[in-house]
Order: sequence, then C-alpha cells, then structure tokens
Amino acid sequence: MEKDKKPIPRRCNALPILLGLLIAVALAALRIGSVPIPVHRIVSLLAGGGSGLEYSILVDIRLPRIVLGFAVGGALSLAGVILQGLFRNSLVEPYTLGISGGAALGVCLNVVLRVHRLGIWTMPLWGFLGALSVLLLLYFIHLRKRTIRLHGLLLSGVMISFISSSLIMLILSLAPDEDRHGILFWIMGSLDEPEWRLILLAAVLTVVVLFLAFFFVHDLNAFSLGEEEARHLGIEVEKSKRRLFLLASLLTGFSVSVAGMIGFVGLLVPHFLRLWLGGDHRFLLPASVLGGGTFLIFCDTLARSLIQPKELPVGVITGLLGGGLFVYALSLKEEE
Repeated sequence: MEKDKKPIPRRCNALPILLGLLIAVALAALRIGSVPIPVHRIVSLLAGGGSGLEYSILVDIRLPRIVLGFAVGGALSLAGVILQGLFRNSLVEPYTLGISGGAALGVCLNVVLRVHRLGIWTMPLWGFLGALSVLLLLYFIHLRKRTIRLHGLLLSGVMISFISSSLIMLILSLAPDEDRHGILFWIMGSLDEPEWRLILLAAVLTVVVLFLAFFFVHDLNAFSLGEEEARHLGIEVEKSKRRLFLLASLLTGFSVSVAGMIGFVGLLVPHFLRLWLGGDHRFLLPASVLGGGTFLIFCDTLARSLIQPKELPVGVITGLLGGGLFVYALSLKEEE
C-alpha cells in the first residue's frame, strides 16, 4: 500500500475552507429565490426576529431547506466515506447496497395504501422501515455468519436494489395518476420538508453518527492496508465491519426516507475529498459532512432558482452536476 503523502497543512486547512464554503453557500441560499433578500437584511431579520413576508420566507421556507440539506448531504457523504473505506473501493456509494431502494419501496407502499393521510411522520417512518427490512435481509444472508464477505455483500445489495426498482415500477404502473405523480416527485428527491422536528432529528442523527464514527478512525485507516494487515495491527475486523456497515445503513436509510432518492452525493463528495486530502479518516470524516452538506445546499438552491417559479427536483441537479463532474474527474485520471 502506498503511503499517504498528502501534506498535513493541506489537511488542517481543509476544514476551515469547507466551513467557509458552507457558510457562503448557506447565505446565498437564504438570499436567492423568487423574492431576493439582501444579506444585511437577512442578518437583521434572523437576529431580531419579527414578522412579515421576508421573515416568513426565511424561517418557514429557506432555512428549513438549508438545515435539512446540510443534514442529508452530510449523512450521505459520511456514509459514502465509511463504505468506501470499508470496501476499499472509491466507487462504492450508499445506494449500492440496496438500502435506498428498500426505503423508496416503503414510501411507495405508504402512498398507494394511503397511510400518509394519518400524519406527516408516516412517510419517513415507512421509508425507514423499508430500509430496515433490507438491512435485516442482508443481515440474515451475510452478517449472521462469523465472517462478512464484502464482495458477496456488495453483489447482494446491487441485486436487492434492482429488485426494489422493479417493484417500484410495478407500483407506478398500477397506481392512480395522483399517487404516481407524488411517488415520482419523491423518488427524484426534495428538501421541501416543513416539519422542524423531523429536520432537527436528521441533523442530530448526522452529528451523532459522525461522533460514533470517530471511534473507528484507526479501523478504517487499517482497512486500507487489507484485512490481514488490519488483524496484525490488532483490529477486530469482523466486529468493526458489522458496526461500520450498520452506521452507514442507518445514515442512508434515514436520509432517503426524509428527502427521497438523491444520488451522487455519497459518491462524488467522498471521491473528490480523497483526491484532495488523501486517505486519513481523521480528516475525511468531518470533511465529508461539511462537503456533502455544502454540495446538497448548492444543488437545492439551483433546483429552486433555475426555472422560477417552478422548482426542479434536487435529485435531477445532483445527478446532472455530480455525474458530469465525476466523468470529468475520471477523464483527467485516465490522461495522467
């Protein structure tokens, strides 16, 4: 394994740079919209409170989207860093393991069975139950064994993702038009969530899992050397793999259940951060949360601003922008 040669000053400067980008993008997201609000006016409104149209737009519409964008983008990016370190593959992303497909299937069933009429919490609840079902299925297939074969786990996740997609298409073909429209818009991703308790829960979950992930920093760094080398370094390989997989699945399942299918955040952001910072997870873990949150807030701002007064699904923007950037990065890598 080639030694990580990224300079320490670059890594130490990365977090302040990413934090500055996050603040700048968040201010831009507060300012930009069908009703532009100057930055000095934003500061005075948020600091002093008040009422009126501008205050309502900031507090009831734009601020919740920013907080949820940070939580979901940070969660997906953090899950991507964990899984890429676990599988030793920079092309693995949270959706690869079929967790997101299970969450999407749960939400689709919620819509067609009219359960969502019972309350706003039923949609994320059913999405999370769908993700949990896939997680339990993977557990009984692979994790109950004394050793986890990551290659087999990855293949099973891909197949479960295909099965979930087929079942979703079946539901869409049989569902009434009104349900079909809601399911399609949800699948493409949206940060339009008015329930603050759900938003804060997503943010707290991201921060808590980030804290827990720091207990596995040395494990993730050791995995980059291979499982045998990690065992020689005193890492309890199988126990670490189980716990890291559960953390990544929890982040993915909850994020998808709240905001829908938002692709490329968990693949693109960790990939570019590894190119910039190297493979040391002491820096990658917090950088992934800041970078993922910044990227998703930026994409959401584009989604609601490009064709005003209409709004694009944020998953469309992340797919176009993320896919284009990733193809460009791969082309540069091939030229080296």
